[in-house]
Amino acid sequence: MLRSSFTLDCVPPFLTVRFDEPQRTLGWSLLHPGFAVARDVVWVEVRNRDLGPSVDPLAFLAARLAEAGRPDALAFMTSRDISRHHCARREVEGIAATCVTTVGLANAERVGARKARAPHAGTINTLVHVSVPLTDGALVEGLSIVAEARTAAIVDWGRAEAGAAVTGTGTDCIVVASPQAGSPHAYAGLHTAVGEAIGGAVYEATLEGAMQWQQDFAAFIAAGNVAVPR
Repeated sequence: MLRSSFTLDCVPPFLTVRFDEPQRTLGWSLLHPGFAVARDVVWVEVRNRDLGPSVDPLAFLAARLAEAGRPDALAFMTSRDISRHHCARREVEGIAATCVTTVGLANAERVGARKARAPHAGTINTLVHVSVPLTDGALVEGLSIVAEARTAAIVDWGRAEAGAAVTGTGTDCIVVASPQAGSPHAYAGLHTAVGEAIGGAVYEATLEGAMQWQQDFAAFIAAGNVAVPR
């Protein structure tokens, strides 16, 4: 089994992945979107009161990262309890993919059927690290596999909106990371070892997260709470 190339630390309100070495990344996030290089990836747990209409989310997030001592980190914001994070690892033909995700589904939607206004906060924030370097094209392809695996997990989880399965949330975020050094792999499709490893890790972690969120939701309702777990 290949050794993980990062440490994972959960000290609310921060969940931090720190890589042994800076990694190439591709994804969408408020800070460092697109192609970037990062050593730290941080989930910042927030509440609705933190992000009022007068709050600049970029400035807010930058301030929180400075507070965490990770001012240059790539970051996600989530209202999900970050202690409810989920990890999965899949190794195929010596290539490993590791997924770390937080899954909140109060804001679940079906692709192509945008809600006018989401009644709750909720998001799926997914980081996937691949143990081998990837070309730009392979990072893009890997990103598509992450989205496909996340969606497959949510569809299999089974919640429906207007009779059709939900496919994610309105604010999902994905980042794929891979080493900078070495000869990069040019492909990451479903038929490759890279793609199989990515898909397996993401599907497992996301489905586990969705089931945990459902359990938390049921417990909140049973306790007579009005608010729902994000």
